[in-house]
Amino acid sequence: MPGGRLTQAERQRIASGLADGLAYAEIARQLERPTSTVTREVMRNGGPTGYRADLAHRATEHRTQRRRSAPPHGTQAPSPVDGRDMEAVGAFEETFTTVLMASGMPKMMSRVMACLTLTDSGSLTAAELAQRLRVSPASISKAVAFLESQAMVRRERDERRRERYIVDDDIWYQSMIASARSTAQIVEIARQGAAVLGPQTPAATRLENVARFLDFVTESITRAAEQARAVLHTPTAPPPTGTGTPGPDRG
Repeated sequence: MPGGRLTQAERQRIASGLADGLAYAEIARQLERPTSTVTREVMRNGGPTGYRADLAHRATEHRTQRRRSAPPHGTQAPSPVDGRDMEAVGAFEETFTTVLMASGMPKMMSRVMACLTLTDSGSLTAAELAQRLRVSPASISKAVAFLESQAMVRRERDERRRERYIVDDDIWYQSMIASARSTAQIVEIARQGAAVLGPQTPAATRLENVARFLDFVTESITRAAEQARAVLHTPTAPPPTGTGTPGPDRG
């Protein structure tokens, strides 16, 4: 039923909807489920082209049995941190990861990005990420290299000379600017191609239209990112250094 676990019949309907080319939102509407539920179900079980209802159902049953098994000695259920429901936080992290994957980001990169974003510090070492995500350091290294190439994380060394991976309020701005630069390269190449193909040819006209469209979009995105950064991330003025009360105006 809506709100509970997906049934095998619902998974079959999801598979049928994907085969028919329906959007996640339409499949979710037919099932009377949140779109995020369908998106998460598909992305964690092979994606839109690899989803199989029977395999997804068996995988879910296996995960459920694993969760019900007795935890290692000396461990307890996650306790609230700062009043947070840690199970709800974990579920949201999974949903956030799924949404990043749906936007085109690879799975491990999405997991690392979500994990970093949801920490209060916005900063973790490779060892801490590997421990939290239960993956190898090599997987973390590969994911971070990709995220760095997209300007979505940066590296710093802490006081113990450990390399830390950081996301902050400026990361999405930097990422959008990097994306705009990449798109600008496509614009340049498209115009070079138009010149090679010769004026007035259909292919050259097509490439010039691509260049004009992407050029306009890139300029708009860059301008909007600059404006948003100026409005939303203006640093606050430092507090006054003096401790005494101001004297009388002598002007």
